[in-house]
Amino acid sequence: MFKEYISITKPGIIMGNLISVLAGFFLAAKSEPVSLLLLVCTMVGVAFVIASGCVVNNIFDRDIDLKMSRTKNRILVQGGINIDHAFLFAIVLLLVGTGLLYKMANPLSAVMVLMGYVFYVFFYTMWYKRTSVYGTLVGSVSGAIPPLVGYLAVTNYISLEAVLLFSLFCLWQMPHSYAIAMFRMQDYEEAEIPVLPVVKGIQKARQHMMAYVVAFSLVALGLYAFGHTGYEYLAVAAISCYGWSKVTFRSMDESNYIQWSKSVFKTSLLVVTAFSAVLGMELVPFGVMF
Repeated sequence: MFKEYISITKPGIIMGNLISVLAGFFLAAKSEPVSLLLLVCTMVGVAFVIASGCVVNNIFDRDIDLKMSRTKNRILVQGGINIDHAFLFAIVLLLVGTGLLYKMANPLSAVMVLMGYVFYVFFYTMWYKRTSVYGTLVGSVSGAIPPLVGYLAVTNYISLEAVLLFSLFCLWQMPHSYAIAMFRMQDYEEAEIPVLPVVKGIQKARQHMMAYVVAFSLVALGLYAFGHTGYEYLAVAAISCYGWSKVTFRSMDESNYIQWSKSVFKTSLLVVTAFSAVLGMELVPFGVMF
């Protein structure tokens, strides 16, 4: 039963978000003192809150999941876990995660993670995902909160650097999410979820994705110009943005859109990992890597 409860927290989504938490934490650590304990508590706190949101998402999306071949066998869809027990599990995760951030980091990071939770659970899962083509944009706001929480756990204040970081990950979410929607378009059509590729077509989605990758690249360079990043970050950012742009700007049509979207998706994962890694590596010369 333990394995089943872990599965409804969507561990893959948690791990992906924790990579972005590291990016925010490492960026802030360039200008503020940090400790290993703070890093661990921040990671665990954010992980618990994200897990709670994913459990609620699984509960609320049972009707949608039943229509999609990828999700129709999920444990909650099949009735393998009592819904009331799952909801209680989500509440406990939320309270523990938020409390940990409040106590071990600072109240601002706890408030911010709750804002992300509200956007994901209420505005995205319960509203825009089912009713509007802008659901992905709303979801990108919640998806950009984890790196901001990582940053605020260290600094306890919002700066221009923090705004750029939030904007960077918000922009990153869009082509990343549209790519998923594109290569899983049949599932979204069957579940009647109004994502951009389904509503406006794959070419319109591609145009939006290209625009978002360009905007992401500009903000990434802006983070170097107005933040505390070094030449190592600039080099990795330039290479990553060029690589992602090259993949996204390739020709795409009905014959290759699945392969194309999977390439964009895989590259997006490499990009976010590279950003987080270089920010961590840049801390080594300053002697602040614990």
